[in-house]
Amino acid sequence: MKSVLKAAVAGMALAAAGSLANATELRLSHQWSNNDVRHKVAQIVADEVEAANVDLSIKIFGSKSLFKPREQYKSLSRGQLDMTVLPLSYAGGQQPAYNLTLMPGLVKNHDHAARLSDSPFMDALEEKMAEDDVMVLVHGYLAGGFAGKDKCITKPEDVEGLQTRAAGKSFEQMLAGAGASIASMASSEIYNAMQTGVLQAANTSSSSFVSYRIYEQVSCYTPAGDVALWFMYQPLLMNKSTFDGLTEDQQNALRDAAEKAQAYYLEEAKKQDAASAEVFAEAGVEIAEMSAEDFEAWRKLAMETSYKKFVEEVADGQKLLDLALAVE
Repeated sequence: MKSVLKAAVAGMALAAAGSLANATELRLSHQWSNNDVRHKVAQIVADEVEAANVDLSIKIFGSKSLFKPREQYKSLSRGQLDMTVLPLSYAGGQQPAYNLTLMPGLVKNHDHAARLSDSPFMDALEEKMAEDDVMVLVHGYLAGGFAGKDKCITKPEDVEGLQTRAAGKSFEQMLAGAGASIASMASSEIYNAMQTGVLQAANTSSSSFVSYRIYEQVSCYTPAGDVALWFMYQPLLMNKSTFDGLTEDQQNALRDAAEKAQAYYLEEAKKQDAASAEVFAEAGVEIAEMSAEDFEAWRKLAMETSYKKFVEEVADGQKLLDLALAVE
């Protein structure tokens, strides 16, 4: 009887050990606060995976507490990080093609952005990600606008002579073409740069403008409206080898969670622009509007600077640009 009992206890111990061995915790890094839409997208994935009960959990490290914003993609590709939500153009140094995901005037609106995410253009980019052992779990674009410390920014002439922050190489090229001086930094650093006088103008996503409280440092805000010059691809990415090493149930749980998070991301992205304008207005900041004529002036400048440089500098740049422009 004792031997039977011992065998049963041993069996239970082995089963428990096996269960623990299969339990996996993934580390997800991002640079935003907990009230930012990108954190909420990550949280949906984490919550849904936890609820699936497949011995998989996701620990989120927000507010750049684990990795600096521009270090995340490299860490992800090296397997030092499991997941991240980040602007893909931050990795334009590793893969120049990614600069096309923040190209002025390329995306018309949020529904157009969603069609770009489900197109041969995105397939081509995902092939490049696979080369870095990276894959997309959740697609998402955010729109954005301009903020000026002392003046409104609506047309190219408005940034002439100003120290300006732009997210991504393509926007920097366009703004430099308009006569701005460029200060490169993550969106999380805009507030301090404005506060210390390093910056006079900046552009970033509607969500970042709010979550980083930029309304405390500027006099005028030009949000995305009927026309939005600024659209940036900001997906939730995962290390591909890590994903491939999970069980089938764990992979399916991640896919199901990602589908729910992506639907939420699109709907919330559409709300961010108007919501950000309300926040800035309530803070006493002047709200400016970019006209269709202003938009065309910027886009013309972008074609002469950003588009031209991209095609010159990226081996398959024209092909990728054509793929993006082909999406109606």
